[in-house]
Amino acid sequence: MTKYVYDFAEGSRDLADLLGGKGANLAEMARMGLPVPPGFTVTTEACRVFLATGEAPAQLNQEIAAHLATLEQAAGRRLGQVDHPLLLSVRSGARFSMPGMMETILDIGLNDYSVLGLAGSPERERFAWDSYRRLVQMFGSTVMGVDSALFEEALARLRKEHRAADDTQLDTADLIRLVETYKDLIQERTGEAFPEQPAEQLRRAVLAVFTSWNGERARIYRRREHIPDDLGTAVTIQTMVFGNLGADSGSGVAFTRDPATGRPGIYGDYLPNAQGEDVVAGIRNALPLQDLARLDPASFARLRDTMQKLEAHYRDLCDIEFTIERGTLWMLQTRVGKRTAQAAFSIASQLTDEGLISAREALDRVDGRALARLMFPRFDTSAAGDVIAHGIAASPGAAVGEAVFDSAEAVRRAAEGRQVVLVRQETAPDDLPGMVAAQAVLTSRGGKTSHAAVVARGMGKVCVCGAEDIVVDPRQRCFVAEGVTVPEGVVISVDGSEGVVRLGAVPLIDSEVMRYFDSGGELPDENAAPTVREVHRLMEQADAARRLEVRANADTPEDAARARRFGAQGIGLCRTEHMFLGDRRTLVEAMILAHDDVGRAAALAALLPLQRQDFTGILEAMDSLPVTIRLLDPPLHEFLPDRTELSVRLARDEALGRAPEPRDAELLAAVTRMHEENPMLGLRGVRLGLVVPGLVAMQVRAVAEAVVARRRAGGDPRAEIMVPLVDTVEELHLVKEEVERVLSEVSRETGVTVDCPVGTMIELPRAALTAGKIARDAEFFSFGTNDLTQTTWGFSRDDVEAAFFSAYLDKGIFEASPFETIDREGVGRLVEIAVREGRAARPDLKIGVCGEHGGDPESVHFFHDVGLDYVSCSPFRIPVARLEAGRAALASVAADERRAS
Repeated sequence: MTKYVYDFAEGSRDLADLLGGKGANLAEMARMGLPVPPGFTVTTEACRVFLATGEAPAQLNQEIAAHLATLEQAAGRRLGQVDHPLLLSVRSGARFSMPGMMETILDIGLNDYSVLGLAGSPERERFAWDSYRRLVQMFGSTVMGVDSALFEEALARLRKEHRAADDTQLDTADLIRLVETYKDLIQERTGEAFPEQPAEQLRRAVLAVFTSWNGERARIYRRREHIPDDLGTAVTIQTMVFGNLGADSGSGVAFTRDPATGRPGIYGDYLPNAQGEDVVAGIRNALPLQDLARLDPASFARLRDTMQKLEAHYRDLCDIEFTIERGTLWMLQTRVGKRTAQAAFSIASQLTDEGLISAREALDRVDGRALARLMFPRFDTSAAGDVIAHGIAASPGAAVGEAVFDSAEAVRRAAEGRQVVLVRQETAPDDLPGMVAAQAVLTSRGGKTSHAAVVARGMGKVCVCGAEDIVVDPRQRCFVAEGVTVPEGVVISVDGSEGVVRLGAVPLIDSEVMRYFDSGGELPDENAAPTVREVHRLMEQADAARRLEVRANADTPEDAARARRFGAQGIGLCRTEHMFLGDRRTLVEAMILAHDDVGRAAALAALLPLQRQDFTGILEAMDSLPVTIRLLDPPLHEFLPDRTELSVRLARDEALGRAPEPRDAELLAAVTRMHEENPMLGLRGVRLGLVVPGLVAMQVRAVAEAVVARRRAGGDPRAEIMVPLVDTVEELHLVKEEVERVLSEVSRETGVTVDCPVGTMIELPRAALTAGKIARDAEFFSFGTNDLTQTTWGFSRDDVEAAFFSAYLDKGIFEASPFETIDREGVGRLVEIAVREGRAARPDLKIGVCGEHGGDPESVHFFHDVGLDYVSCSPFRIPVARLEAGRAALASVAADERRAS
């Protein structure tokens, strides 16, 4: 029989898939002998049964009851007993930390009778009723579905009535009144009473955790973080400990290093006379954790010792939640902490130097997405305006956007393509959609461990929190700072590195990391920013480990030169169509409009020296490195004026009685003649080369003559010619014959041997499925994964992304857009077939990818695993691809070692 409940003593961090991250880490701390309140965990398997059937497993209630009985026996108290009751907390705990999951429910077991037993004496009455009102509020909103804002409004009215700055200034009578108000709210909104039976409270709380797995917030977060929908969540059930018993009690959140910068030391927040949810919610501005050393030196010393033990045990930054109950320290949670990109690189380097992790592990602690964030621009403070607010620098970066004051408005404006900053007093889990949509988050309350700070850091969003000098008025949809009222829609600039807010849009400049790459990635000197030195160190390790080469998609000498500075090992895609735009378009028009071979040849002859000049510059910039030049790919009508525009122009001339321009009439006739219902599948690619006489010969001659020019200049040009959109080997064979004829011709004319490899793009399913035949005539393959994705899925990217992709993501059809991350099951399968059959026919076949998937971190790992030789991407993504290629190589080694053991 499947076991659905585990005591903390039965688990370990190795069981995170079964017990969730929270349950596994609580079990691990218990095994380490740390002070963990006793409890047990309901497994993710139980949740999966619930999600599949709509009901909990049949024996789950019996298992929970048995474990609860053991807990009660050890405690010498029963759940909800009238005198001195045992109370429980219920928390969700998925395999991966998910801010969108259900909030904690504290104090389960309280009712109108047990609250009196919890009090026990007059000096504890306020504490007991404070705990009861927390249960009713949490249970009412989380389990029974009452809008949490209604509870907050009732609390705010009571505070206003008594002119209380915060909850601690409400007395026992106020809290008793508040409990009754909350119960009335529940009855009014749900039609049922708050359940008084402790067993019923526990049962419904567990089911509410299961249900929250498919809540909107959880689905949004999973989609953004690419977390599978079928994992399910565990439920941790734990004996309550109380931080709201007075001045000698409190709760806090601690990090073993600064999660924003990575600096070593104790970082976090502490709130005296409070429960842990108060700290995270930011309802009162917490004290810096260092203040605990003054308030309770003994507890601070025990906490510091525990933090050191945890970091040494987990060998990483640890995020810790704790409660002090009457001078006794209790550990409520630990996990490997989320961190900013800057902190990720810093901590990886520090832990390597401290001997806690190896260089290989350090590379596994960072990733391409974090590196990309470090390359984002920062504010040019020399051109910045006055600061209107100061707060806590909770998540670094620079963001500009329109101020908005609720999640729905943030989502709405972002959907219109506008950049927004979500401004709140403090954020709550309901704000997650708005946080995803926003460029930055600004709150007037909370510290580095508030909900806003933790979630923003996890998502890589800019965040300034605890900006006490602003007054947020969500009803009037504005905030006031420095005497200035900032209404909704006004643009503000949020600097998450400095913790400041400025009015208006502050100009941006390149980050230090971007400047480092753009200068060639040379060894930084001692004056360089620490982050730059840490990036350099890890990039060196990645370059040493990787097997995949990284090339660039570049079409100009300037792009090629920048790509080389960024570490490109060649050009994997040079699109020649980009060379036919601008002033040259008229020459292409002349080629298209030519009535005979003579006219077409004249137009091509005029294009030849321009193409040769382009290729010469690119080959010079990439001297000694391969440059893969793709022959003309798009349909020719894309170089002609728009058909509607021409028609309107001619109709206007006719209406005004003017004779139309002969060239306009000729162009319209050509555009009409060449019009295609689906040009993506029409006369383009290799088909152009076969039906437009002289086109291939002109382009190949331009390449060959550029090679000759570079060799005569003392260079080492390495041009490769790529034929696009091949469907069958016969197409490639005919074009290759033409290419080789022209190369031989130029060699004879110049006396310089020109020998360019000829290969093809694999971008159609048929080409992938017949790769073995195509490889007989191809010296290399390059997967054009953009078109291969379109033709495999039957999508026209330009048409469908805005039309229904968001709906597909919402419905779970996609975990991620197949144009951003390779579709392994479909497109990836075609790639695997083509690689296997291509290499079987030609063992020395060079294979790469030149679609933008070549710069996507997850896709790079796939291309490594299937045995490609290189990836190619836009110049700015080259560092990301280099880093991920190194990480992919080490992951492959680690997988081999696991299989061997």
